[in-house]
Amino acid sequence: MQDLLPVTAPHPQSAALQGRLLAGENVLATVEVDLDAQGRFAQGLLALTSSHLRAFEPATGTWSEHALAPGQALKLSDHGGLAFLELSDASGRLARWRFTLAGNPAAVRLVDAFEREVQRLAGQPLPEPEEEGEDFDFGESSAPPSTWVLLRLWRFAKPYQGQLLLGFALMLGATGATLVAPYLTMPLMDRVLIPFQNGQAIDTGLVALLLSGLAGAALLSWMLGWAKTYLLALVSERIAADLRTATFEHLLGLSLEYFGNKRTGDLMARIGSETDRISVFLSLHALDFITDVLMLGMTAVILFSIHPGLALATLVPLPFIAWLIHLVRDRLRTGFEKIDRVWGEVTNILADTIPGIRVVKAFAQEAREARRFKAANAANLQVNDRLNKTWSLFTPTVALLTEMGLLVVWGIGIWLIAHQSITVGVLTAFLAYIGRFYSRLDSMSRIVSVTQKAAAGAKRIFDILDHVSNVPDPVNPLPFENVTGAISMQGVNFRYGSRSVIRTLNLDIRPGEMVGLVGHSGSGKSTLVNLICRFYDVTEGAIKVDGVDLRRVKVADYRSHIGLVLQEPFLFFGTIAENIAYGKPGATRDEIVAAARAAHAHEFILRLPHGYDSLVGERGQGLSGGERQRISIARALLIDPAILILDEATSAVDTETEKEIQRALDNLVKGRTTIAIAHRLSTLRKADRLVVMDRGEIVELGPHDELIAKQGHYWRLWEAQARRVDQEDLEEHDVAPNPNAHTVNA
Repeated sequence: MQDLLPVTAPHPQSAALQGRLLAGENVLATVEVDLDAQGRFAQGLLALTSSHLRAFEPATGTWSEHALAPGQALKLSDHGGLAFLELSDASGRLARWRFTLAGNPAAVRLVDAFEREVQRLAGQPLPEPEEEGEDFDFGESSAPPSTWVLLRLWRFAKPYQGQLLLGFALMLGATGATLVAPYLTMPLMDRVLIPFQNGQAIDTGLVALLLSGLAGAALLSWMLGWAKTYLLALVSERIAADLRTATFEHLLGLSLEYFGNKRTGDLMARIGSETDRISVFLSLHALDFITDVLMLGMTAVILFSIHPGLALATLVPLPFIAWLIHLVRDRLRTGFEKIDRVWGEVTNILADTIPGIRVVKAFAQEAREARRFKAANAANLQVNDRLNKTWSLFTPTVALLTEMGLLVVWGIGIWLIAHQSITVGVLTAFLAYIGRFYSRLDSMSRIVSVTQKAAAGAKRIFDILDHVSNVPDPVNPLPFENVTGAISMQGVNFRYGSRSVIRTLNLDIRPGEMVGLVGHSGSGKSTLVNLICRFYDVTEGAIKVDGVDLRRVKVADYRSHIGLVLQEPFLFFGTIAENIAYGKPGATRDEIVAAARAAHAHEFILRLPHGYDSLVGERGQGLSGGERQRISIARALLIDPAILILDEATSAVDTETEKEIQRALDNLVKGRTTIAIAHRLSTLRKADRLVVMDRGEIVELGPHDELIAKQGHYWRLWEAQARRVDQEDLEEHDVAPNPNAHTVNA
């Protein structure tokens, strides 16, 4: 009996599981299911055996079991920091287990093992097992892509159905024209060449007619083929462009939670290389495949019309080739998806390292990053080598079978000529058609590879398109205009996975009021700001602006009234003016300059080589932190928001720069509802009220002086920070601290 696979430590129910196994039943994989149905932590266990899925339910202290059967599916998904395993069959869902993402690697292995067992029970060929050393897992779904996913591309092809129909007609004509030449070889052989060898004169009129027919068929085939290829290539490029645009637009509409679990390089690879691969498939390979099918069908009709018996001999290799295609299809399908996943990791390393090259060099980690890239590249090579092992055997085998088919046709043809059943011209035409028939058959066998590549790419694209935003727009949105900025939070709760971050929070902010959020790191300040910006939706309760629930208005309408200044301002590659006008692309130069003046950025911008038309590098390279921050403030000023969010806007700069930024912020907050988070509590003294948070709850609320007088949470934070400042001043002036000194509050 096989031992339990290791979890992280022996599970308390391991012995109980062993006791429930039937004779000959082995444990193949396990997952520690550490959450119950209500999302509370609990020690559950899910085990896959050679015949069952067995689960220990901690809430009831009992075991449940589900016998494995063909047609069952086990789906792994994640949402909001939680992972889910869902067992289903044709009748619907059978069971569902939830756990934290720490169990995801074990769950992936369990799903892979489950799929192999279900395939084994169904009598299907098993996919090639993973080789040791391959531990990359980058996909969203462990299920291999089905070729049928390509049919979903029809929604992008439908607008071009007229051009596609015309292209198909051109294809039909071009294919038919190519089949004229072999047919004309019969009269050339039987009525011209063979009679000439027997002493008869050549009929020059007939020769001219036949050669004209050959030339005309070749010219017509070329013209129709060129028009067909050009037209369908244009259509396929437009389908791929529409697919790329739709994917990117859908990606922009997803919530921040989706991006928190994804790698930049992987998403870039999907939108870039995967759509390119689909475009090549549609413009070249799918076109060739349809041409091959038409050629095979037309050729078969002509062959049977010439001689049915000889035509049947032509089809001898077909069953063997079909069997080979069926044999390698699943291996190619899973193999190409693995290649996509591993290539995504290569792209991820590039996307991480190149933008972060300054940090890499600062910590002298070039060798480490090179090793990471080398390891990912080696994994990519390993997966490709394994796939090439299958493909390199398949292609020559198909070629061998087609050659054997030609030998069969030669043998039977010679026998029929010897018995005067056919003429030499008929055999010659037959061999010409057979050559085209088998070449097309060989081409069709090669389409298996590119089709599976395209299917793998399409699946990764539709993984994005099928994802629904956790912050959806309402079906019937309410109008949202003339915003005053009154914010009301009523019974707000927010959970990230199983962790409660905000707990029953109630807060009303008046229009034009400045509110400061303070508290220890992890107290929920940034999460509350994210909820107010509606980057996430509350789990319970409601956030209302001007009395309207945020979930009742369009996200874009609401956010157009919010100005956001972050601790690390992000600037795009482009000019200073373009970055300031990012939130209002149609802004005039006067409006841009006015916003820059109010942000105290005008003077340093004029000192740049090209002023407002100076290019800033990617992410604002070439500007100091304070300069980037003031451009960020100008960007917020330009849209004239009713609600302003300041998230540690001055914490990453020196004191002198902070004063400049603070003067800019003073202009920014006038007449706006402002919510500010600041590392330095002294920067919040101008706030009308301070909200002191601890573990997701409001523990104190009021003006600075009032909270200091209470000597509660805020007072302790203030004192601790004041002591740190005093200590830093003493160390800077190399003065020994006086233990009897009393800290004076500012």
